[in-house]
Amino acid sequence: MKVCLSCERRFRADNWTCPSCGWAPSFDRGHPVFAPGLSNASVDFRPAFLGPLAEIGPGNFWLENRSRLLAWALGTYFPDAHHFLELGCGPGLMLSGVQKKFPQLMLSGSDIFCDALSYAEAKVPGVTLFQMDARHIPFEDEFDVIGALDVLEHIEEDDMVLAQMFRATRRGGGIIVVVPQHAFLWSVHDASLGHRRRYSREELVEKVKRAGFTILCVTSFHSLLLPFRLLSRKRKSKTLDEYDPIAILKVGKLTNVILRGIAGIERAIIKSGIRLPAGGSLLVVARHH
Repeated sequence: MKVCLSCERRFRADNWTCPSCGWAPSFDRGHPVFAPGLSNASVDFRPAFLGPLAEIGPGNFWLENRSRLLAWALGTYFPDAHHFLELGCGPGLMLSGVQKKFPQLMLSGSDIFCDALSYAEAKVPGVTLFQMDARHIPFEDEFDVIGALDVLEHIEEDDMVLAQMFRATRRGGGIIVVVPQHAFLWSVHDASLGHRRRYSREELVEKVKRAGFTILCVTSFHSLLLPFRLLSRKRKSKTLDEYDPIAILKVGKLTNVILRGIAGIERAIIKSGIRLPAGGSLLVVARHH
């Protein structure tokens, strides 16, 4: 069900014109724009990162690991899902993986940047895309599953986003959330990406519950690499202006093979039912009952 962002009227229609007040979003390159003031610039993430990120291949250790964890969570906890929305879909890297693994799923993606939607449209044929502010999701009882992978840490009002995700998901559906974990790992990498925080497990679980969800799974990942992350923090950091956060993903072929192998071991551990207590990232899966 659609929600008018002007008068809050709930309605079902093929178009976005509100039957009560007549409000409708503008469009950019064919995509509805619900937060035009945020569509081209943000202090939280630089749009210039989108192009280099889109060029990184699907075999990259970091992208592959997130994509496979997302697919595992979808298939394990929401096997009957019909409609999936990714908040902060960026250039469509995760949506592309979901489409390949679950071709029957109806896919939607949103991002704060209109340019991101153009990349996603080219990468994920048939996906429905729209620009919006995750604090104001123009849907109610619409999606079976909403994914927010490395999104909440960019937004000060993360409680508000989780409440909106609860409203937009159907009963029996739920959410899949990934965030950076452990405040002691804060570095120039976080600052360069506009992160507001790194989460503790307790903090995120409490916020997800407060929004109305029931927790299904909580686990860390990037756990086996945690000692290396700690060692890297002792090196002299580049300044914020010098640092390129995308460079961390551009590793050599041999290094990528090793890191993919380590990530595969972690996924096998998680799939076996063991939940990892510490790691650079945190995965939470929760249901809307």
